[in-house]
Amino acid sequence: MPERKKGVVPRLRFPEFRNAGQWEVKWLGKVYRFTPTNSLSRDKLNYAHGRVKNIHYGDIHTKFRPLFDINNEDVPYVNDGTRPEQFDEDAFCMNGDVIFADASEDLDDIGKAIEIVNTDGQKLISGLHTLHARPIGLEFAPGFSGYLFQIRGIRKQIQREAQGAKVLGISAKRLATIKIYFPGKKEQQKIANCLSSLDEVIELEVQKLEALKAHKKGLMQQLFPREGETTPRLRFPEFRDAGPWEVKRLSNTLHRISNGLTIAQVSGSCGVKVTRIETISTGRIDPNKVGYVNTDQDITQYRLRIGDILFSHINSLTHIGKSAYVDKDYNLYHGMNLLRLSVDAESNDSRFVFYLINTSIFQFSVRARANQAINQASINQTELGQSCVLIPTKKEQQKIADCLTSLDEVIELQAKELDALKTHKKGLMQQLFPQEVD
Repeated sequence: MPERKKGVVPRLRFPEFRNAGQWEVKWLGKVYRFTPTNSLSRDKLNYAHGRVKNIHYGDIHTKFRPLFDINNEDVPYVNDGTRPEQFDEDAFCMNGDVIFADASEDLDDIGKAIEIVNTDGQKLISGLHTLHARPIGLEFAPGFSGYLFQIRGIRKQIQREAQGAKVLGISAKRLATIKIYFPGKKEQQKIANCLSSLDEVIELEVQKLEALKAHKKGLMQQLFPREGETTPRLRFPEFRDAGPWEVKRLSNTLHRISNGLTIAQVSGSCGVKVTRIETISTGRIDPNKVGYVNTDQDITQYRLRIGDILFSHINSLTHIGKSAYVDKDYNLYHGMNLLRLSVDAESNDSRFVFYLINTSIFQFSVRARANQAINQASINQTELGQSCVLIPTKKEQQKIADCLTSLDEVIELQAKELDALKTHKKGLMQQLFPQEVD
């Protein structure tokens, strides 16, 4: 195929490269060659021991960083009995190689790529549903390719080449036809250094967020009684002599448990906003993930009020019991597939009840009693209401709720700071790389 000589330039360039001319544009197949991969499934891998490590496409989708350093990643071994000499020498990954995931159920993830930046001398192979690309006679700056294959212009090309219905796939032949663009090696290195430094800052913020979440999890285990106990291990000073918590049915802490509107949702964004399962998928109310209904009925009673709790009672077994607290007026109505828990505010603190139903003991109880089908589990409102819970006085409830709410505010602030950094990186990449090429 004829190769165009036209170059491209990014919108933002470091001062020393502003007069460096256009970036090169080449077919990927002219710059990379594809080396052997294997088709080892998960049951052929382990995380304990072995002589060869293996990159599985699922790990590219879910956990590996774009710049893959073997010392920073949890990589499985090929099971015992497999010797390095069984593999073609060309199959072993080298620094600078790029590994693509060639299958995905999601268009956003098809062809997702990582660059191998450090194998540390270990034997590493590219496995099931991956494509292993190695530069041909062209040395890229370490880290540059890992960012290059994230940018919109190249991702869109890969997505256009993907084939399939429920499961998308891309072949080495089709991947070879996309166009990639790059500057001289010194400018590549400057870009890679800039973005990797920002990634280090983001990683630190991720660690802070995870530490806060772990702290909250541990605190909840102390503030609520453990299985078989009636008092928590950690109690505020004024309640240390208050005696054991009272055993109640969950329904006795509520005014009611109710189902939502059964009116079918309409397409588009016109009508009354109603909740969906997706509305609480993050554990908070997401006003951007709602549905709409059109009706002439009086649905005032379905409008959510501050203090209500939405509970996912029909979902996969791992997601049943997910809930969200209505912390403000969202002008939102209670839709299908979620239960609405209205707390008896005279005797109980609604925030405390929300934290209570998110304890590991309560969640385990819900999953254990749920009716299970092939891909779905469910628990009805009567069965949910019969759940046994331990309840302290309202004053102690409020103290616990205040403590956890304050911690949640810190977690939310940290999450926003992390999102802001990720948004900054996305915008920076859009400036540092050309986004489209004809």
